[in-house]
Amino acid sequence: MVESAPQLPDIKPRSVVASLDRSAWIDSAATLPVDTVAPLVGMAPAFIKRVLGSRRELTPVDVLALLDQDAYRETFVRRSQVMDYLFGTAVDDADEDEVVGDIDGHLLLEGNVLDVLPRLASSSVQCVVTSTPYWGMRIYKESKVVSWADGESCAYGHEQTPEGFVRHTTEILFRLKRVLVEDGSIWWNLMDSYNTRTQIRGNAAEALRAMQGKDSKGWADHDARRYSAGHSYLKDGEQCMIPSMVAERASLIGYFVKSVITWAKTSSMPEPQNSRVSRGVEYIIHMSTTRTPKFDKEAYRRVQPALGGRNAGLEADRLSDFWVMPTSSGRNGHGAAFPTALPGRCIALSTDVNDVVLDPFVGSGTAGVSARALGRKFIGVDISPQYLAAADEAISSVPGSGFEFGATAVQELPMTGML
Repeated sequence: MVESAPQLPDIKPRSVVASLDRSAWIDSAATLPVDTVAPLVGMAPAFIKRVLGSRRELTPVDVLALLDQDAYRETFVRRSQVMDYLFGTAVDDADEDEVVGDIDGHLLLEGNVLDVLPRLASSSVQCVVTSTPYWGMRIYKESKVVSWADGESCAYGHEQTPEGFVRHTTEILFRLKRVLVEDGSIWWNLMDSYNTRTQIRGNAAEALRAMQGKDSKGWADHDARRYSAGHSYLKDGEQCMIPSMVAERASLIGYFVKSVITWAKTSSMPEPQNSRVSRGVEYIIHMSTTRTPKFDKEAYRRVQPALGGRNAGLEADRLSDFWVMPTSSGRNGHGAAFPTALPGRCIALSTDVNDVVLDPFVGSGTAGVSARALGRKFIGVDISPQYLAAADEAISSVPGSGFEFGATAVQELPMTGML
């Protein structure tokens, strides 16, 4: 369920107070397959077997026993909601209407990612590469209120707590598993947030003007503000540790977390702080559903730097988990900078020509530009018609495809610079 959000609300991180109600489930005769339960309790089927013995179907009493294990970790609904989700409102993916199969070139779809994903064919995407909104940092044009599995209704990135953002990110990752091919990869770009009292702005340029004292707006003049009081443990000014939480929960719902890559930006926005170091890195989490996903390590040396090849002079000859790339100019009205080389490297490493690449937060189309330049097919999803129009223009202007070896053609790519 998605509806327009005329004005995004303030973020006031007051952690929910709730507990598990067992009474309604003790006498229930309902059962569910182990594989359905496993992602909700964050346990591998083999561990569930250790707890409950060998069985294919689990009762509510079995699930309650799993929720009592020390090994239990929250995934995309809170512990108090697991029973209701599993035995009351669990989604049956088998009934989804698959309307998008093979594509030619690129395809852009308007809508919220949770609404659009059921339209994609199962096992149809080789690579997912994206940069999502970050928690409590930006107001994006035409943001939509989304109804999430944990009962919260908000635009993605405007959750009341970092944990809410992590749950919603995990829910999206859970839905992506169905469309990913067996040896496919997901590359998820994330930046951490601080639990601080601040105005929420539309883009980095607005934030920079404020730091320079050029913003005449007062606290009450902004459309949305982030407060810091009320969280169950985070103090004012404390780092939230969101990337590590997302990586852990991806593992809990069945992904292999292959690497947590540090993206060292050669230029980044200054931060007005005196009590900590300035941030100059973001993170890319590489995930797969199998231990050995498709991986072309030599692409790091073969592909041109504009599409993610080695950044000579800044990066070692050996591909590592430390990537040095610049941010981009942030043109076309999008608020988040993302260099073309970053999705290009992810795509080159984990796909072949004509494989399908998906960006569920396409923005103005940088991942699509990289995908088409490398000769891959591309599907992009976004809630904003304006961003989709910019993405279509950028991707359509790519001069052909398959330019892994063509330095001149690669250098002519439109550097849209953001997702």
